[in-house]
Amino acid sequence: MLDAIRWDTDLIRRYDLAGPRYTSYPTAVQFNSQVGTFDLFHALRDSRKAQRPLSLYVHVPFCANICYYCACNKVITKDRGRAQPYLQRLEQEIQLIACHLDPTQKVEQLHFGGGTPTFLSHDELRQLMAHLRKHFNLLDDDSGDYGIEIDPREADWSTMGLLRELGFNRVSIGLQDLDPAVQRAVNRLQSLEETRAVIDAARTLQFRSINIDLIYGLPRQTPENFARTVEEVINLQPDRLSVFNYAHLPERFMPQRRINSNELPTPAQKLEMLQRTIEQLISAGYRYIGMDHFALPDDELAIAQEESTLQRNFQGYTTHGHCDLIGLGVSAISQIGDLYCQNSSDLNHYQNTLASMQLATSRGLLCNADDRLRRAVIQQLICNFSLEFCDIEQAFNIDFQGYFGELWPQLQDMAKDGLIELDRDRITILPAGRLLVRSVCMVFDAYLEQHSRQRFSRVI
Repeated sequence: MLDAIRWDTDLIRRYDLAGPRYTSYPTAVQFNSQVGTFDLFHALRDSRKAQRPLSLYVHVPFCANICYYCACNKVITKDRGRAQPYLQRLEQEIQLIACHLDPTQKVEQLHFGGGTPTFLSHDELRQLMAHLRKHFNLLDDDSGDYGIEIDPREADWSTMGLLRELGFNRVSIGLQDLDPAVQRAVNRLQSLEETRAVIDAARTLQFRSINIDLIYGLPRQTPENFARTVEEVINLQPDRLSVFNYAHLPERFMPQRRINSNELPTPAQKLEMLQRTIEQLISAGYRYIGMDHFALPDDELAIAQEESTLQRNFQGYTTHGHCDLIGLGVSAISQIGDLYCQNSSDLNHYQNTLASMQLATSRGLLCNADDRLRRAVIQQLICNFSLEFCDIEQAFNIDFQGYFGELWPQLQDMAKDGLIELDRDRITILPAGRLLVRSVCMVFDAYLEQHSRQRFSRVI
């Protein structure tokens, strides 16, 4: 078992920098408009030839209500009728993509995100899943990881029953905070009872896994009231928890302009919230997976980390990083072999492009040899908290210290500070460095200095 993380306030203050979350390397900041549908078709052909398994991500952008903290690609509307023209174009995209793949390629992982996927009616959800099953090889034996994001205000027992019937076996529940004053400040009123009802339904219907999302750093939060939220969440016993740091970037995300910045907790209060949360979760038996993720010891993520097989992609930590990721819907990102590509983030442009039977690919990136090497290094560090140089040397036919010689002084400084242990054969992230693993990964990021770090959230 991995050692517990160790809280070191001085170290955190020194290394709590703004930087990428490394759901990919290179990150989406590097995407450019020179990548288009031709590159996507070429990558899909390679996937078909290699018979690689698939992971599907489906983006449903609609929400009935706005949450002021949200930075997702979304469309706020009370008009449920707006979903139908979107679904028509989404089904066209599914058909256009699927014809370039082999129908025998198994879909090991499926995830519906948003927005609020349960904005769709029951009939629309049935229609969409039927179309996916028609064009992709979805598993029928409940062995796949098929998840969906749930807003408890938009779901009830009948919704949960429908989702289970359609093949979903994992749910991710947005909760954020239970304190009514905080909820009013971010325009998300959601009772504990609503959340508990959805979780009870998921357990009764034998969903395999339940994840709950929390956010610390929201307006009117205090270390005391957030600790009460965490305690209530522990009582719900989710299999996984995501505890995100709220990044207040109103210049980039318009809804955040409705948040009163004077009501935001201080940096010191945010640190205290995180420290208390970690202590509460560890005491309750949760394992720290990395970044902002926690899981029970028998969860697949915890087991994969124990066995050094954990991976990371645009859906976060995963056990399906070996799959080609196909993103469907407005703003969705695909990762197919060495190609990253993203659909247009503008709903009208996405729909109009598909109306003309063209894919809505708007930008992307094709990894070069250096990208692949650095991606492997960052993946190992951020998932397993260790890196064996010989693994990289054998995979990429390099001398590790020679290739990264200019980085060695930075790594040695981190070793002196107690973030890492550095020797001739490996890097090990020490317990005091695990909360700051992004800072270690940033050393290997060849693109980071080209961009303003204001584009990224802080590590803590």
